[in-house]
Amino acid sequence: MEQQATDIIVASQAALRQASALAVQYSFSVIGALILLIIGWLAAAFLQRWAFQGLSRIRGFDATLAGFFAGAIRYVVLILVMVMVLGQFGVQTASILAALGAAGLAIGLALQGTLQNIAAGIMLLVLRPFRVGEYIETSAVSGTIIEIGLFATELKTSDGLYRLAPNSTLWNVPITNHSRFPTRRHELSVTVPKGESIAETQDMLLQIARGDSRVLLDPAPATFVDTASADSATVKLRYWAQSSNWFATTRDMTKALKLAFDERAAKVDAEETSTPTP
Repeated sequence: MEQQATDIIVASQAALRQASALAVQYSFSVIGALILLIIGWLAAAFLQRWAFQGLSRIRGFDATLAGFFAGAIRYVVLILVMVMVLGQFGVQTASILAALGAAGLAIGLALQGTLQNIAAGIMLLVLRPFRVGEYIETSAVSGTIIEIGLFATELKTSDGLYRLAPNSTLWNVPITNHSRFPTRRHELSVTVPKGESIAETQDMLLQIARGDSRVLLDPAPATFVDTASADSATVKLRYWAQSSNWFATTRDMTKALKLAFDERAAKVDAEETSTPTP
């Protein structure tokens, strides 16, 4: 019995010494891990702010894109810090990196459509085929740009509706930007029947264009005969206006053209009425 008690005491003392050694060893590991976490967290926040400020100073660099890259840098630093912390406890970093790579591949396959939208959003923000406030038109969507995000672009249609378009649908199709250039051209067509003066019609079209202050004088308005046949000819008025008021200008010009034709028709009728019949 005494021998058994002695063996138990010896085993207990050995276990305590081993536990104390492990406690001392892991206490240093825990302290080192905490220090790494604190330093890594501060470094990640500092690098994020530094990257965002540096990218924002680049002329033409979008703020959304700067925030995305700055956030990506922060998360990369935090992942590296976590790997180093786990290494403090004897975990094989190679296994961790392999697991992260496999997890990233699985997530990439699962979120393939989302990643396509992110890649398209980055390209849209870098190349800038359109900006906020511009009116665009594609084969699938049209409207005024409200916001350009990494996943989707928000638009307001001409009839006041809200539309959300995934970036991949905007990147893979031709885009017509109606607001990119400061001026736009417009044409009005008039059919001149046989027997009426083409020169008078051209003069009337030029007077209408010069009578609207929104029609630009450089390039100057021009008229020309577009098509002709035995019975009629088509005369066109070509003029330029500011993109900001192009829609209103074209509508008012069309209205002015109709009023001018009505006035000329009334004048012709009045002349025919006043002419005495032989």
